[in-house]
Amino acid sequence: MVSVADAIGLAIILLLNSIVAALLTRFFRVRLATSWGSLVYVAFVGSIVLLALTLVLGGALGLGPNLGSPAVVVLGVVALPLSLGATFDYFWMPAPEEIEVPDRRAT
Repeated sequence: MVSVADAIGLAIILLLNSIVAALLTRFFRVRLATSWGSLVYVAFVGSIVLLALTLVLGGALGLGPNLGSPAVVVLGVVALPLSLGATFDYFWMPAPEEIEVPDRRAT
């Protein structure tokens, strides 16, 4: 049976992974000029970053329960937050082209 502390630890891991995925998606959308490039980078680089973050949070810090198999970890703690973070950035945040940035002036 899962304890309350394990459930809170899993929620923290899911929340942090979703936030990192949204920030990575925004970063790649702003920095890359292609539409498919940011999606490819988010899928590959984002999954590696989220897996490393999960290993640090779940292994070194001991947050979250034992999920049983590596497939459950990859699907539940990496793929789900990656898709939530990317969806948050693509559908809820304005596109980088729509944001007006003030001109820089050399002083």
